[in-house]
Amino acid sequence: MSDYYQTLGVQKGATDDEIKRAFRKLAMKHHPDRGGDEAQFKKIQEAYATLSDPQKRAEYDNPRPQMGGFEFNGGPMPAGMEDIISQMFGGANPFFGHGFRQPRQQRNRDLNLETSISLEDAYLGKNLVANIQLPSGKEQVLEIKIPPGMNTGQRLRVSGVGDDYIPNMPRGDIYVHIHVSPHPEFRREGDDLLKDISISVWEAMLGTEIKLKTLDNRELNVNIPAGTQPGTIMRLAGYGMPHVNDQRFKGNILLNIRVNIPTMLSETQKNLIKQLST
Repeated sequence: MSDYYQTLGVQKGATDDEIKRAFRKLAMKHHPDRGGDEAQFKKIQEAYATLSDPQKRAEYDNPRPQMGGFEFNGGPMPAGMEDIISQMFGGANPFFGHGFRQPRQQRNRDLNLETSISLEDAYLGKNLVANIQLPSGKEQVLEIKIPPGMNTGQRLRVSGVGDDYIPNMPRGDIYVHIHVSPHPEFRREGDDLLKDISISVWEAMLGTEIKLKTLDNRELNVNIPAGTQPGTIMRLAGYGMPHVNDQRFKGNILLNIRVNIPTMLSETQKNLIKQLST
């Protein structure tokens, strides 16, 4: 017959609290859901089932000749065991009916990473290769495909490549949090791109044509018609950011027209303007 006191690592005169603490510590270490050995865990259960019950412990300490050793067969748990197991697993009891089973899958932790990309990368999409160190100490090469249209605050999930600290349990996921760096020319609002365009007062009055480079390096010729007023918003449809969930659709480029009005004119220039305005 097994020595239950030795199995739990306590003295024969151990108190109920000492037995409970010993069981909790060993169960955390040897539970199969945490990578432990199932046979050893059953021995620990068997020992605790006997020593935590005053009547069974008395019979174990002073066995009668007709009795054999007690064997835990998956019947009702001794008082207190269910509470201990429930606390170990965050309120979820992995024991079910006779014996034990796992009602919901336990797995390792999810991990979080952050990355910064340019607005051009967000427009075109980007493939990243990252060398990361897992909590277990292992090095891992992670390939991340960032689709076009991602924006700051969004995240990607890479399944099954997260924490692997506890063996024999499924790995967690990795969540990659995206930050898009500010652009020197364009401001992003949703899928639209805003850009300020400055023209002279003469160009506003007479009209002009400007060249505009898009995020994918295309060059557009944009006609600004005569009589354009300060603060006019010109819309270039379909040249904005791709929609992250359906890249067939794109936002717009919105040009905010600013008119530079000269502040220092010579007398000759002022007289010419007066003549034109009459």
